[in-house]
Amino acid sequence: MKAIEERNKQLEIDDGKYIWHPFTQMQDYVKEESIIIEKGSGCILTDINGNEYIDGVSSLWTNVHGHRKKKLDVAVKKQLDKIAHSTLLGLSNVPAIRYAKKIVGITPKGLTRVFYSDSGSTAVEVALKIAFQYQQQARDGNPKKKKFISLYNSYHGDTIGSVSVGGIGLFHSVYKHLLFESIKAESPYCYRCAFGKSRPGCNLECLSRLEEIMNAHAHEVTAMVIEPLVQGASGMLLQPPGYLKKVRELCDRYNIFMIADEVAVGFGKTGKMFACEHEDVTPDIMTLAKGISGGYLPLAATLTTEKIYKGFLGEYEELKTFFHGHTYTGNPLACAAAIANLEVFEEEKVLDKLQTKIEHFKQRLQLFTALDNVGDVRQCGIMVGIELIADKNTKECFPPGARIGHRVIKEARKHGLIIRPLGDVIVLMPSLSISIDELDRLCDITYESIRTVTEKYKG
Repeated sequence: MKAIEERNKQLEIDDGKYIWHPFTQMQDYVKEESIIIEKGSGCILTDINGNEYIDGVSSLWTNVHGHRKKKLDVAVKKQLDKIAHSTLLGLSNVPAIRYAKKIVGITPKGLTRVFYSDSGSTAVEVALKIAFQYQQQARDGNPKKKKFISLYNSYHGDTIGSVSVGGIGLFHSVYKHLLFESIKAESPYCYRCAFGKSRPGCNLECLSRLEEIMNAHAHEVTAMVIEPLVQGASGMLLQPPGYLKKVRELCDRYNIFMIADEVAVGFGKTGKMFACEHEDVTPDIMTLAKGISGGYLPLAATLTTEKIYKGFLGEYEELKTFFHGHTYTGNPLACAAAIANLEVFEEEKVLDKLQTKIEHFKQRLQLFTALDNVGDVRQCGIMVGIELIADKNTKECFPPGARIGHRVIKEARKHGLIIRPLGDVIVLMPSLSISIDELDRLCDITYESIRTVTEKYKG
């Protein structure tokens, strides 16, 4: 027992001494008691001290079937007995081929080609470069079309290209001198409408403004990048019904490629396998990551239409090759996990079983609206954002220094729940495999944590 205590203490010291954590103010982190995860099973995480927590954000929106899913464990172990990695540059491998065929078979009709990478950011980076290069060299391309349209409040990743089309000042403004210019349109943030309107009487003013932008800039825009249905990192902002389909129509009308960033929303989290399915939309380019391997290994994919793919075909001396790639592109271990991930969806009828949980979640979330400092509760499938405010009448925000969202998630940890805030929006996104009992416990802890922290703040 003493040896374990000594080991744990040393791990905590070394964590603070050597690791630089992402999206974390390290000056604060090293002052707080850290949680170091050692194992997991189902929707439960266990730290080095034996404390158990519900994984309320599916390990950053990735772990769709829970931890230690037997089928995925076995798939990775079997592949490891064959080969762990082999380059996809000029060669291929069995799992990469099998997964590409499988994913093309279930994504929106018309997407036929798969380009692998290793994260959501790189998947978007690939999409941007493909759209740009197509215009420069394809037979029907237009070299003047060099720009991109994206939405305010959007998040598409951390690489320079993906940050350039992002629209969250907190994350992106510090890098402004590194970025290429993109054209921003207002996002449908209905709770805080940029045009001072409210649904349904707004007539989707945000779409009208988007069309004005497309009309003015279509001659220089190659693509619009959009998170379908839900802008995740901005606080789970939901697009009104019909918005996505209208965006697709506008892109067609103005000859602009539509890039659907399904990194956050893909693989069942909206209630369907892909968010685009809700409005029967096929994008020209789709990006996938996070849940693609069931939360097991880094993998991402950028899918395109055959038309776009053919824009890169030519004789060697024409230099039409897509000069982009990653060392671990199409990694066999990750692709093996991704194949098993889809097989779980099929064999266990995950999406069918999920509908009852989504409805139960909806009923439980209605109780949150009665809390004095909950302004808006947004839900799409199993993706939830609870926006905390200082005043319900004015929608006034808490002062940033109060760190209400952070205090709520710290309170939740005391009661066995790990969640993360986006500012003062509390995000809930458990694994699709969560049980009703676990879902109830997640809601109970979140509710009490919000109530406790906001009452203390007012006091």
